[in-house]
Amino acid sequence: MPGSTIAWSTVGTPTTEDDQPFEISDIGRFGRMVVRRFVTQARSSEQPSFRALVAEHLAVSVDDLAVVEERWPAYEHVNVQAALDTWLAAPGREHRVVGLADYRHRGSFGLADLLGQDGPMRFHGPRPGNVTRVSLPSGPGGQTRECLRAAVLLISDGDTRLAALVRGADPESDMGGVALEVVATVPDAASSLATELRALALELNVYRGQVVSFGHSMFGERSSLLRFHDRPRMSPDDLILPAETFADLRRQVVGVARNRDRLRAAGQHLKRGLLLYGPPGVGKTHTVRYLVSELVDTTIVELTGETLGGIREACSIARSLQPAMIVVEDVDLIAQERGHYGGETPLLFTLLNEMDGLAEDADVVFLLTTNRADLLEPALASRPGRVDQAVHIDLPDRESRRRLVELYRGDLDADLSRIDAVLDRTDGVTASFLKELLRRAAVIAADRDPDGAALTVSADDVDASLTELLDTRNQMTRAVLGYRDE
Repeated sequence: MPGSTIAWSTVGTPTTEDDQPFEISDIGRFGRMVVRRFVTQARSSEQPSFRALVAEHLAVSVDDLAVVEERWPAYEHVNVQAALDTWLAAPGREHRVVGLADYRHRGSFGLADLLGQDGPMRFHGPRPGNVTRVSLPSGPGGQTRECLRAAVLLISDGDTRLAALVRGADPESDMGGVALEVVATVPDAASSLATELRALALELNVYRGQVVSFGHSMFGERSSLLRFHDRPRMSPDDLILPAETFADLRRQVVGVARNRDRLRAAGQHLKRGLLLYGPPGVGKTHTVRYLVSELVDTTIVELTGETLGGIREACSIARSLQPAMIVVEDVDLIAQERGHYGGETPLLFTLLNEMDGLAEDADVVFLLTTNRADLLEPALASRPGRVDQAVHIDLPDRESRRRLVELYRGDLDADLSRIDAVLDRTDGVTASFLKELLRRAAVIAADRDPDGAALTVSADDVDASLTELLDTRNQMTRAVLGYRDE
């Protein structure tokens, strides 16, 4: 058996369970181990506790100090840190950062618990240790900020002394957000710090004017709830829609944004809801990307798939960071599911309630997309006014298909001399179908001339690509591209 437990026999020399003979030196080894543990515990009693550190810094009794607390959602951690760094850097302020050890896996504790540690009980809770930080995203392109994970700040602000416990979200305990707890020698100083940090966190908010989406978890070792995305770069020529449809979209979203001051002065509401509906593959997501590219000074919060449950959080962000746009793709996914994303109310009604709850002058756009408008119509009809305009994105007509072929060709050297014949055969196809048509034609050309220096797509290659896509063996391919066989 593993280990070296001593087994005494009735007669003779003691042996170990693994049949190793007992040695006198084992007594010395055991004694040294006991001494090391004794010395470690004895010397640890000489290390200052948080109670002693804070009491020495404040130079007052900590027993009767009131603790002021502020809390933020997990995704605000980076903003709280930016606010804290800015506040601490003001002239006349000095601070010392003390890290925490043995605080993880211990569940909930606060500054009052640290200040109450004394005597033998101090060994059973967090104690002073190394400062730990976590790198959190602070902008697109990999920008990050080092944020305190858990620390006590000993602050001197002129003649006022403060002590603050800062804790970030911790997936290994019950800390699902960011907490700041403060005590001070001057009664109002603690609440003033909390109030100023909240205002600074909003003023310095790293999500303002950015394109963000929700992650799959509220917090993590090296991630935050909100993820940054590069804003798309598109021109009006990149969006192929009928002229009337394009004008309606642009006026309702971009036009209102550019004339917000005049509209507000005239007493007209800025909050608006827009629904893009139509079959799959017609370009609803592409339309969203274009609108996002136009609203360069607008905060964009995207919800899709597993993140649709973050509706309340998205609305809170949009409310704080106006002008803002909330994009909810495939909103039909939440039209009937009750409790799938948590809670008993269908998320569609939660969304409609949030849309109704914003003030009329709130500069917030709700942009919804769906392939199944029939699932949404009863709910929208029963709560009129949430969606101001529903725009049907239909299959491209002949002229739109011509423009799409030119758009998707890009820099590809392709012979489009027979484009009219292609258009005759592609009535009812989607934009996705035409994009795949040109890609497949390029693959056919490359396979036809594997040793060619430059890729050149002939008219025959285009015809072969179309014939292949329309062949009966590719019925499923056409279906996933959005093409509907008559």
